[in-house]
Amino acid sequence: MFFHKHPYSPFINKDSTKLIVGTLPPPRFSTGELLEKDVDFCYGSYYNSLWLFIDKIHQLNLKYDNSIEAIEQRKQFLIKQRIGVCDIVESCMREKIDASDLGMQQIVLRNLIGYLRLFPKIDTLLFTGGNSKNGPEYFFRKHISDHHLKMEIVSNEVPRIHQFILDKRPIKTVSLTSASGSANRAIGSMPLYRQLKDKNPDFTTFDFRVMQYREFF
Repeated sequence: MFFHKHPYSPFINKDSTKLIVGTLPPPRFSTGELLEKDVDFCYGSYYNSLWLFIDKIHQLNLKYDNSIEAIEQRKQFLIKQRIGVCDIVESCMREKIDASDLGMQQIVLRNLIGYLRLFPKIDTLLFTGGNSKNGPEYFFRKHISDHHLKMEIVSNEVPRIHQFILDKRPIKTVSLTSASGSANRAIGSMPLYRQLKDKNPDFTTFDFRVMQYREFF
């Protein structure tokens, strides 16, 4: 069994108002065996497009390599935009060394409620995926149930939006379509995507997520 520990501490600033919540980076980020175009930071995988979407939205001209500059570019963007990152999984065990959420076993979650109490300006959680098993929203629902909290639906349109109340403080959650390439098939079956694709044959799943993410980033 492979012990897969999250390689990064939460990146949260005292002024952060939004928090990106995923699960775990691929195992190579924990073992230090990065690819040439990986960035040694949250969502730095060459195969995860989150920073590509953000780059497209804000025209940041980000670097995609192992350099310190690439890391600092991302940190400065997050600080300026008052966005933090706190994935919900601290560690897990894996029989197969891959990045599959379903492959996670003996999962240890981070105390996100504790972090929300430490950083009272946070009013929005951005899940990088929906409520499928072992996804960030799935784990968060389990986490808040332990605190006797419950998410209420605000909008059932993709991306789905919920809200819960923490210490009389309303916090919104947004379940974004995953930035992983594995989500492309699910996007292709969405009525809105098909409608936009019919209007413009050049419209891609990348364009769809840029359109979706733009509202929240």
